[in-house]
Amino acid sequence: MCTTMAIITEYKEYSGDENMSIDQKNLEFAISQKLREPILRFYGWKPKCVSVGRNQSFEDINRDFCQKNNIDIVKRITGGRGLLHDNELTYSFVCPADFLNNGESVIKSYKEISSAIILGFKELNIELTLGGNKKIKTSYDYCMSLSTGADLNYRNKKLIGSAQYRSQNYILQHGSILFDYDKDLIETIFSEKINSEEITCMKEINSDITREETAEAVKAGFEKYFRIAFRR
Repeated sequence: MCTTMAIITEYKEYSGDENMSIDQKNLEFAISQKLREPILRFYGWKPKCVSVGRNQSFEDINRDFCQKNNIDIVKRITGGRGLLHDNELTYSFVCPADFLNNGESVIKSYKEISSAIILGFKELNIELTLGGNKKIKTSYDYCMSLSTGADLNYRNKKLIGSAQYRSQNYILQHGSILFDYDKDLIETIFSEKINSEEITCMKEINSDITREETAEAVKAGFEKYFRIAFRR
């Protein structure tokens, strides 16, 4: 089978506004050029940032606290709940819907992209499973407190939360791979209790694994699953 070329952007830290702008520009570029090859990007956040889903209100977060503590606040073009971006590796993936086997289906497309990430984590000897086994608590504003079919779990604890947006038959999916999290800070920002039994992070799974190693593994997972080769 022929190998499709794809585009990759290596890990770099940006502000919240910059990160959301780059993701949107990647999507717009793919649409304008009728790009057939997917785009994979890895990034971090500096300073810390709270992002909220396109349909979520900023009223759900403690904006005064964030402003006083130099924590950015941005709105995503994707859906989902609020999330504190701090000690994590974020990925974004842009592709034509028909690049996937079932790109017309939101649920099935999540599963396909998640399957590539699952394959990547096997390179790190970490077995992940698709989320969605827990009852969704719709009163929760914090994304990692929910487990849906868009998420990936380790031993029934959520490790990766993802969200998606579609435009003109193209898909943008991005997600957060937690390396560590500050429970007290999250509870202050979102004014809700966080259950540590429902969330995990790379520090708890294997603290020796770096962001660089994780990004390389996820990249390898995308290459194997989709039979693509990345060019920089």
